Amino acid sequence: MSKILIRGAKVLGGEPQDVLIDGETIAAVGVDLDAEGAEVVEADGRVLLPGLVDLHTHLREPGREDSETVLTGTRAAASGGYTAVFAMANTFPVADTAGVVEQVYRLGRDHGYCDVQPIGAVTVGLEGKKLAELGAMHESAAGVTVFSDDGKCVDDAVIMRRALEYVKAFGGVVAQHAQEPRLTEGAQMNEGVVSAELGLGGWPAVAEESVIARDVLLAEHVGSRVHICHLSTAGSVEIVRWAKSRGIDVTAEVTPHHLLLTEEMVRTYNPVYKVNPPLRTERDVHALREALADGTIDIVATDHAPHPHEDKDCEWAAAAMGMVGLETALSVVQATMVETGLLDWAGVADRMSAKPARIGGAQGHGRPVSVGEPANLTLVDTAYRGQVDPAGFASRSRNTPYEGRELPGRVTHTWLRGKATLVDGKLT
Repeated sequence: MSKILIRGAKVLGGEPQDVLIDGETIAAVGVDLDAEGAEVVEADGRVLLPGLVDLHTHLREPGREDSETVLTGTRAAASGGYTAVFAMANTFPVADTAGVVEQVYRLGRDHGYCDVQPIGAVTVGLEGKKLAELGAMHESAAGVTVFSDDGKCVDDAVIMRRALEYVKAFGGVVAQHAQEPRLTEGAQMNEGVVSAELGLGGWPAVAEESVIARDVLLAEHVGSRVHICHLSTAGSVEIVRWAKSRGIDVTAEVTPHHLLLTEEMVRTYNPVYKVNPPLRTERDVHALREALADGTIDIVATDHAPHPHEDKDCEWAAAAMGMVGLETALSVVQATMVETGLLDWAGVADRMSAKPARIGGAQGHGRPVSVGEPANLTLVDTAYRGQVDPAGFASRSRNTPYEGRELPGRVTHTWLRGKATLVDGKLT
Protein backbone atom coordinates (compact mmCIF):
# COMPACT_ATOMS: atom_id res chain seq x y z
CA MET A 1 0.00 0.00 0.00
CA SER A 2 1.31 3.45 -0.90
CA LYS A 3 2.13 6.31 1.43
CA ILE A 4 1.25 9.92 0.62
CA LEU A 5 2.46 12.92 2.63
CA ILE A 6 0.38 16.07 2.22
CA ARG A 7 2.81 18.74 3.40
CA GLY A 8 1.79 22.14 4.75
CA ALA A 9 -2.00 21.88 4.41
CA LYS A 10 -4.39 24.04 6.42
CA VAL A 11 -6.59 21.34 7.93
CA LEU A 12 -10.11 22.81 8.04
CA GLY A 13 -8.52 26.20 7.42
CA GLY A 14 -6.27 26.07 10.52
CA GLU A 15 -2.50 26.35 10.83
CA PRO A 16 -0.45 24.42 8.24
CA GLN A 17 0.20 20.79 9.12
CA ASP A 18 1.38 17.61 7.46
CA VAL A 19 -1.01 14.72 6.92
CA LEU A 20 0.37 11.23 6.23
CA ILE A 21 -1.80 8.72 4.39
CA ASP A 22 -0.77 5.09 4.69
CA GLY A 23 -2.90 2.82 2.52
CA GLU A 24 -6.57 3.65 3.07
CA THR A 25 -6.21 5.56 6.34
CA ILE A 26 -4.68 8.65 7.88
CA ALA A 27 -1.56 7.51 9.72
CA ALA A 28 -0.32 10.79 11.22
CA VAL A 29 -1.16 14.49 11.50
CA GLY A 30 1.47 16.94 12.69
CA VAL A 31 4.38 19.20 11.79
CA ASP A 32 7.55 18.07 10.01
CA LEU A 33 6.39 14.49 9.56
CA ASP A 34 8.85 11.96 8.12
CA ALA A 35 8.32 11.65 4.39
CA GLU A 36 10.55 8.59 3.87
CA GLY A 37 8.99 6.25 1.34
CA ALA A 38 6.03 8.56 0.75
CA GLU A 39 4.86 10.44 -2.29
CA VAL A 40 4.91 14.11 -1.27
CA VAL A 41 2.14 16.54 -2.20
CA GLU A 42 3.13 20.13 -1.46
CA ALA A 43 -0.05 21.79 -0.26
CA ASP A 44 1.53 25.23 0.10
CA GLY A 45 -1.14 26.41 2.52
CA ARG A 46 -4.13 25.08 0.63
CA VAL A 47 -7.13 24.01 2.72
CA LEU A 48 -7.59 20.31 3.46
CA LEU A 49 -11.14 19.12 4.06
CA PRO A 50 -12.76 15.74 4.55
CA GLY A 51 -14.11 14.46 1.23
CA LEU A 52 -17.39 16.16 0.41
CA VAL A 53 -20.68 14.24 0.51
CA ASP A 54 -23.65 15.16 -1.70
CA LEU A 55 -27.04 13.99 -0.48
CA HIS A 56 -28.79 15.01 -3.70
CA THR A 57 -27.30 14.02 -7.07
CA HIS A 58 -28.99 13.00 -10.30
CA LEU A 59 -26.79 10.51 -12.15
CA ARG A 60 -29.52 9.70 -14.73
CA GLU A 61 -28.36 6.11 -15.29
CA PRO A 62 -30.22 3.90 -16.10
CA GLY A 63 -32.30 5.42 -18.88
CA ARG A 64 -30.95 8.91 -19.58
CA GLU A 65 -27.32 8.23 -20.37
CA ASP A 66 -27.46 11.08 -22.90
CA SER A 67 -27.51 13.44 -19.88
CA GLU A 68 -25.16 11.66 -17.49
CA THR A 69 -23.90 8.23 -16.50
CA VAL A 70 -22.68 6.92 -13.18
CA LEU A 71 -19.15 7.10 -14.59
CA THR A 72 -19.32 10.70 -15.85
CA GLY A 73 -21.26 11.84 -12.79
CA THR A 74 -18.78 10.36 -10.36
CA ARG A 75 -15.89 11.84 -12.32
CA ALA A 76 -17.62 15.21 -11.97
CA ALA A 77 -18.03 14.52 -8.27
CA ALA A 78 -14.32 13.77 -7.81
CA SER A 79 -13.48 16.97 -9.73
CA GLY A 80 -15.60 18.90 -7.25
CA GLY A 81 -13.99 17.33 -4.18
CA TYR A 82 -16.70 14.73 -3.46
CA THR A 83 -15.95 11.23 -2.24
CA ALA A 84 -19.59 10.11 -1.88
CA VAL A 85 -22.85 11.00 -3.58
CA PHE A 86 -26.44 9.89 -3.08
CA ALA A 87 -28.11 9.13 -6.42
CA MET A 88 -31.74 10.15 -6.81
CA ALA A 89 -34.36 7.65 -7.89
CA ASN A 90 -35.92 9.38 -10.92
CA THR A 91 -34.19 7.17 -13.46
CA PHE A 92 -35.74 5.04 -16.24
CA PRO A 93 -36.72 2.57 -14.90
CA VAL A 94 -37.35 4.29 -11.58
CA ALA A 95 -35.17 3.09 -8.70
CA ASP A 96 -38.14 1.63 -6.83
CA THR A 97 -36.94 -1.99 -6.56
CA ALA A 98 -33.96 -3.80 -5.09
CA GLY A 99 -32.77 -4.68 -8.59
CA VAL A 100 -32.44 -1.11 -9.84
CA VAL A 101 -30.77 0.30 -6.70
CA GLU A 102 -28.29 -2.59 -6.73
CA GLN A 103 -27.47 -1.82 -10.37
CA VAL A 104 -26.65 1.81 -9.54
CA TYR A 105 -24.70 0.81 -6.43
CA ARG A 106 -22.55 -1.67 -8.37
CA LEU A 107 -21.88 0.78 -11.19
CA GLY A 108 -20.55 3.26 -8.64
CA ARG A 109 -18.43 0.65 -6.94
CA ASP A 110 -16.94 -0.57 -10.23
CA HIS A 111 -16.02 2.89 -11.54
CA GLY A 112 -14.28 3.94 -8.34
CA TYR A 113 -14.25 7.73 -8.56
CA CYS A 114 -16.50 8.11 -5.52
CA ASP A 115 -18.89 6.02 -3.49
CA VAL A 116 -22.45 5.96 -4.85
CA GLN A 117 -25.32 5.38 -2.46
CA PRO A 118 -28.65 4.98 -4.27
CA ILE A 119 -31.75 6.71 -2.97
CA GLY A 120 -34.89 4.61 -3.33
CA ALA A 121 -38.22 5.91 -4.57
CA VAL A 122 -40.94 6.39 -1.97
CA THR A 123 -43.71 5.31 -4.34
CA VAL A 124 -43.91 2.94 -7.28
CA GLY A 125 -42.92 4.75 -10.46
CA LEU A 126 -42.84 8.06 -8.55
CA GLU A 127 -46.59 8.12 -9.09
CA GLY A 128 -47.52 8.85 -5.48
CA LYS A 129 -50.13 6.11 -5.28
CA LYS A 130 -48.49 3.04 -3.76
CA LEU A 131 -45.45 2.60 -1.53
CA ALA A 132 -42.41 1.16 -3.29
CA GLU A 133 -40.43 -1.80 -1.94
CA LEU A 134 -38.80 0.22 0.85
CA GLY A 135 -37.85 -2.76 2.98
CA ALA A 136 -36.48 -4.76 0.05
CA MET A 137 -34.32 -1.84 -1.06
CA HIS A 138 -33.01 -1.42 2.47
CA GLU A 139 -32.19 -5.13 2.73
CA SER A 140 -30.54 -5.19 -0.70
CA ALA A 141 -26.79 -5.00 -1.34
CA ALA A 142 -27.26 -1.23 -1.76
CA GLY A 143 -28.49 -0.88 1.84
CA VAL A 144 -30.79 2.03 1.01
CA THR A 145 -31.65 4.30 3.95
CA VAL A 146 -32.83 7.45 2.13
CA PHE A 147 -36.04 7.46 0.10
CA SER A 148 -37.34 10.24 -2.14
CA ASP A 149 -39.65 10.87 -5.08
CA ASP A 150 -37.55 13.95 -5.88
CA GLY A 151 -38.79 15.66 -9.00
CA LYS A 152 -42.25 14.97 -7.67
CA CYS A 153 -43.82 15.64 -4.29
CA VAL A 154 -45.36 12.90 -2.15
CA ASP A 155 -48.47 15.04 -1.93
CA ASP A 156 -50.83 12.42 -0.46
CA ALA A 157 -50.69 12.81 3.32
CA VAL A 158 -51.66 9.20 3.95
CA ILE A 159 -48.89 7.87 1.68
CA MET A 160 -46.39 10.22 3.33
CA ARG A 161 -47.44 9.07 6.78
CA ARG A 162 -47.10 5.41 5.81
CA ALA A 163 -43.64 6.04 4.35
CA LEU A 164 -42.51 7.76 7.54
CA GLU A 165 -43.85 4.87 9.61
CA TYR A 166 -42.16 2.27 7.41
CA VAL A 167 -38.66 3.79 7.38
CA LYS A 168 -38.78 4.33 11.13
CA ALA A 169 -38.43 0.56 11.58
CA PHE A 170 -34.87 0.59 10.23
CA GLY A 171 -33.77 4.17 10.95
CA GLY A 172 -34.35 5.46 7.43
CA VAL A 173 -35.36 8.92 6.31
CA VAL A 174 -37.85 10.27 3.76
CA ALA A 175 -36.46 13.17 1.71
CA GLN A 176 -39.36 15.29 0.52
CA HIS A 177 -39.53 17.38 -2.63
CA ALA A 178 -41.83 20.04 -1.18
CA GLN A 179 -44.08 21.19 -4.01
CA GLU A 180 -47.86 21.23 -3.77
CA PRO A 181 -48.74 20.23 -7.37
CA ARG A 182 -52.09 22.01 -7.57
CA LEU A 183 -50.48 25.32 -6.60
CA THR A 184 -47.75 25.01 -9.23
CA GLU A 185 -49.67 23.93 -12.33
CA GLY A 186 -48.13 25.74 -15.29
CA ALA A 187 -45.60 27.52 -13.06
CA GLN A 188 -42.42 28.73 -14.74
CA MET A 189 -40.66 30.85 -12.11
CA ASN A 190 -41.06 32.37 -8.65
CA GLU A 191 -44.40 34.10 -8.19
CA GLY A 192 -43.98 37.82 -7.60
CA VAL A 193 -43.33 41.14 -9.25
CA VAL A 194 -40.82 39.73 -11.75
CA SER A 195 -43.12 36.92 -12.91
CA ALA A 196 -45.92 39.46 -13.38
CA GLU A 197 -43.67 41.75 -15.42
CA LEU A 198 -42.41 38.87 -17.59
CA GLY A 199 -45.81 37.28 -18.02
CA LEU A 200 -44.59 33.87 -16.79
CA GLY A 201 -46.66 31.56 -14.62
CA GLY A 202 -45.86 32.09 -10.95
CA TRP A 203 -44.63 29.46 -8.50
CA PRO A 204 -45.71 30.67 -5.05
CA ALA A 205 -43.58 30.22 -1.96
CA VAL A 206 -46.59 28.76 -0.14
CA ALA A 207 -46.53 25.75 -2.48
CA GLU A 208 -43.27 24.74 -0.79
CA GLU A 209 -44.05 25.97 2.69
CA SER A 210 -47.41 24.25 3.04
CA VAL A 211 -45.93 20.83 2.29
CA ILE A 212 -43.05 21.35 4.73
CA ALA A 213 -45.48 22.40 7.46
CA ARG A 214 -47.59 19.29 6.90
CA ASP A 215 -44.63 16.94 6.81
CA VAL A 216 -42.88 18.15 9.94
CA LEU A 217 -46.16 17.65 11.79
CA LEU A 218 -46.50 14.16 10.31
CA ALA A 219 -42.93 13.36 11.35
CA GLU A 220 -43.69 14.54 14.87
CA HIS A 221 -46.88 12.48 15.00
CA VAL A 222 -45.16 9.33 13.77
CA GLY A 223 -41.87 9.90 15.58
CA SER A 224 -39.87 9.51 12.39
CA ARG A 225 -37.26 11.41 10.37
CA VAL A 226 -38.02 13.74 7.47
CA HIS A 227 -35.50 15.60 5.31
CA ILE A 228 -36.46 18.65 3.24
CA CYS A 229 -34.88 18.75 -0.20
CA HIS A 230 -33.66 22.03 -1.78
CA LEU A 231 -35.39 24.42 0.66
CA SER A 232 -35.69 27.77 -1.10
CA THR A 233 -37.79 30.36 0.79
CA ALA A 234 -37.53 32.49 3.90
CA GLY A 235 -40.89 31.12 5.02
CA SER A 236 -39.62 27.54 4.75
CA VAL A 237 -36.68 28.50 6.95
CA GLU A 238 -39.05 29.73 9.66
CA ILE A 239 -41.12 26.53 9.56
CA VAL A 240 -38.02 24.33 9.89
CA ARG A 241 -36.68 26.54 12.68
CA TRP A 242 -39.99 26.22 14.54
CA ALA A 243 -40.05 22.44 14.00
CA LYS A 244 -36.56 22.05 15.39
CA SER A 245 -37.47 24.14 18.43
CA ARG A 246 -40.22 21.58 19.12
CA GLY A 247 -37.74 18.72 18.89
CA ILE A 248 -39.11 17.37 15.61
CA ASP A 249 -36.55 15.20 13.79
CA VAL A 250 -36.26 17.29 10.63
CA THR A 251 -33.22 18.16 8.55
CA ALA A 252 -33.00 20.42 5.52
CA GLU A 253 -30.72 21.19 2.61
CA VAL A 254 -30.04 24.21 0.42
CA THR A 255 -28.49 24.18 -3.04
CA PRO A 256 -25.53 26.36 -4.02
CA HIS A 257 -27.59 28.11 -6.70
CA HIS A 258 -30.24 29.15 -4.18
CA LEU A 259 -27.45 30.70 -2.09
CA LEU A 260 -26.26 32.88 -4.96
CA LEU A 261 -28.78 33.44 -7.75
CA THR A 262 -32.11 35.27 -7.69
CA GLU A 263 -35.24 35.48 -9.85
CA GLU A 264 -33.75 38.55 -11.52
CA MET A 265 -31.69 36.17 -13.70
CA VAL A 266 -34.91 35.01 -15.36
CA ARG A 267 -35.20 38.41 -17.06
CA THR A 268 -32.64 37.07 -19.55
CA TYR A 269 -35.10 34.32 -20.56
CA ASN A 270 -32.07 32.02 -20.63
CA PRO A 271 -33.37 28.53 -19.74
CA VAL A 272 -30.14 27.74 -17.91
CA TYR A 273 -31.76 29.58 -14.98
CA LYS A 274 -34.89 27.42 -15.05
CA VAL A 275 -34.82 25.16 -12.02
CA ASN A 276 -37.11 23.38 -9.55
CA PRO A 277 -37.71 24.95 -7.07
CA PRO A 278 -37.30 28.25 -8.92
CA LEU A 279 -34.78 30.94 -8.13
CA ARG A 280 -36.32 33.17 -5.47
CA THR A 281 -35.88 36.76 -4.22
CA GLU A 282 -32.87 38.51 -2.75
CA ARG A 283 -34.61 38.36 0.64
CA ASP A 284 -34.91 34.59 0.33
CA VAL A 285 -31.24 34.23 -0.61
CA HIS A 286 -30.10 36.10 2.48
CA ALA A 287 -32.48 34.13 4.71
CA LEU A 288 -31.06 30.88 3.33
CA ARG A 289 -27.48 31.98 3.95
CA GLU A 290 -28.26 32.98 7.53
CA ALA A 291 -30.12 29.72 8.14
CA LEU A 292 -27.21 27.66 6.82
CA ALA A 293 -24.87 29.62 9.07
CA ASP A 294 -26.96 29.17 12.23
CA GLY A 295 -27.70 25.48 11.58
CA THR A 296 -31.41 25.76 10.81
CA ILE A 297 -30.49 24.45 7.37
CA ASP A 298 -28.23 21.47 8.00
CA ILE A 299 -26.40 20.91 4.74
CA VAL A 300 -25.54 22.05 1.23
CA ALA A 301 -26.66 19.60 -1.46
CA THR A 302 -26.05 20.20 -5.15
CA ASP A 303 -29.24 18.86 -6.79
CA HIS A 304 -26.87 18.19 -9.70
CA ALA A 305 -29.37 17.90 -12.57
CA PRO A 306 -27.67 17.33 -15.93
CA HIS A 307 -29.56 17.81 -19.20
CA PRO A 308 -28.46 17.43 -22.82
CA HIS A 309 -27.99 20.58 -24.89
CA GLU A 310 -31.29 20.28 -26.73
CA ASP A 311 -33.30 20.25 -23.48
CA LYS A 312 -31.94 23.67 -22.53
CA ASP A 313 -31.26 25.33 -25.90
CA CYS A 314 -34.89 26.13 -26.56
CA GLU A 315 -37.60 28.57 -25.50
CA TRP A 316 -38.12 29.02 -21.76
CA ALA A 317 -41.50 27.26 -21.49
CA ALA A 318 -40.23 24.13 -23.26
CA ALA A 319 -36.94 23.85 -21.38
CA ALA A 320 -36.16 21.22 -18.76
CA MET A 321 -35.64 22.31 -15.17
CA GLY A 322 -32.28 21.84 -13.50
CA MET A 323 -28.61 22.77 -13.30
CA VAL A 324 -25.36 20.87 -12.98
CA GLY A 325 -23.59 21.61 -9.73
CA LEU A 326 -21.02 19.06 -8.56
CA GLU A 327 -18.01 20.83 -10.05
CA THR A 328 -18.90 24.35 -8.86
CA ALA A 329 -20.58 23.75 -5.48
CA LEU A 330 -17.59 24.36 -3.26
CA SER A 331 -16.65 27.54 -5.12
CA VAL A 332 -20.18 28.94 -4.72
CA VAL A 333 -20.15 28.11 -1.01
CA GLN A 334 -16.78 29.81 -0.64
CA ALA A 335 -18.15 32.92 -2.36
CA THR A 336 -21.47 33.09 -0.50
CA MET A 337 -20.60 31.74 2.94
CA VAL A 338 -16.85 31.87 3.61
CA GLU A 339 -15.92 35.15 1.96
CA THR A 340 -18.97 36.81 3.54
CA GLY A 341 -17.83 35.68 6.99
CA LEU A 342 -20.90 33.51 7.61
CA LEU A 343 -18.95 30.23 7.81
CA ASP A 344 -15.35 29.23 8.36
CA TRP A 345 -13.82 26.19 6.68
CA ALA A 346 -14.64 23.98 9.65
CA GLY A 347 -18.27 25.03 9.12
CA VAL A 348 -18.03 24.15 5.45
CA ALA A 349 -16.69 20.70 6.35
CA ASP A 350 -19.64 20.27 8.70
CA ARG A 351 -22.30 21.35 6.17
CA MET A 352 -20.80 19.64 3.11
CA SER A 353 -19.27 16.49 4.59
CA ALA A 354 -20.00 15.53 8.20
CA LYS A 355 -23.73 16.27 8.36
CA PRO A 356 -24.75 14.93 4.94
CA ALA A 357 -22.82 11.74 5.72
CA ARG A 358 -24.61 11.48 9.06
CA ILE A 359 -28.08 12.12 7.59
CA GLY A 360 -27.59 9.54 4.87
CA GLY A 361 -25.58 7.04 6.88
CA ALA A 362 -22.54 7.15 4.56
CA GLN A 363 -20.10 4.97 6.47
CA GLY A 364 -16.49 6.16 6.45
CA HIS A 365 -17.36 9.58 5.07
CA GLY A 366 -17.65 12.94 6.78
CA ARG A 367 -15.07 11.85 9.33
CA PRO A 368 -12.52 14.11 11.05
CA VAL A 369 -9.07 14.60 9.53
CA SER A 370 -7.52 12.54 12.30
CA VAL A 371 -5.28 9.53 12.82
CA GLY A 372 -7.01 6.24 12.09
CA GLU A 373 -9.78 7.77 10.00
CA PRO A 374 -10.42 6.80 6.35
CA ALA A 375 -8.35 8.90 3.97
CA ASN A 376 -11.31 10.50 2.18
CA LEU A 377 -9.95 13.99 1.61
CA THR A 378 -10.02 16.99 -0.69
CA LEU A 379 -7.43 19.74 -1.09
CA VAL A 380 -8.63 23.21 -2.10
CA ASP A 381 -6.71 26.15 -3.51
CA THR A 382 -8.83 28.87 -1.90
CA ALA A 383 -6.73 31.70 -3.37
CA TYR A 384 -7.61 30.72 -6.92
CA ARG A 385 -9.91 32.94 -8.96
CA GLY A 386 -11.16 31.97 -12.39
CA GLN A 387 -14.05 32.04 -14.80
CA VAL A 388 -16.25 28.97 -15.03
CA ASP A 389 -15.74 27.16 -18.33
CA PRO A 390 -18.19 24.26 -18.78
CA ALA A 391 -16.14 22.96 -21.71
CA GLY A 392 -13.76 21.58 -19.11
CA PHE A 393 -16.41 19.81 -17.04
CA ALA A 394 -16.19 16.08 -16.43
CA SER A 395 -19.99 15.91 -16.43
CA ARG A 396 -21.61 14.85 -19.68
CA SER A 397 -23.87 17.92 -19.53
CA ARG A 398 -23.02 21.63 -19.61
CA ASN A 399 -26.15 23.30 -18.19
CA THR A 400 -24.41 25.50 -15.64
CA PRO A 401 -25.73 28.95 -14.68
CA TYR A 402 -22.18 30.12 -13.93
CA GLU A 403 -20.60 30.05 -17.40
CA GLY A 404 -18.21 33.00 -17.66
CA ARG A 405 -18.76 34.01 -14.02
CA GLU A 406 -15.68 34.40 -11.85
CA LEU A 407 -15.77 32.17 -8.79
CA PRO A 408 -13.17 31.60 -6.07
CA GLY A 409 -11.46 28.36 -5.14
CA ARG A 410 -10.42 25.26 -7.04
CA VAL A 411 -10.20 21.65 -5.95
CA THR A 412 -6.71 20.38 -6.81
CA HIS A 413 -6.69 16.90 -5.22
CA THR A 414 -9.27 14.35 -4.09
CA TRP A 415 -8.48 11.06 -2.35
CA LEU A 416 -10.94 8.19 -1.91
CA ARG A 417 -9.68 5.84 0.81
CA GLY A 418 -6.13 6.93 0.09
CA LYS A 419 -6.39 6.55 -3.68
CA ALA A 420 -6.04 9.74 -5.69
CA THR A 421 -9.00 10.37 -7.98
CA LEU A 422 -7.93 13.95 -8.80
CA VAL A 423 -4.33 15.20 -8.96
CA ASP A 424 -3.42 18.82 -9.77
CA GLY A 425 -6.94 19.37 -11.03
CA LYS A 426 -6.84 16.41 -13.41
CA LEU A 427 -8.77 13.16 -13.01
CA THR A 428 -6.61 10.09 -12.61
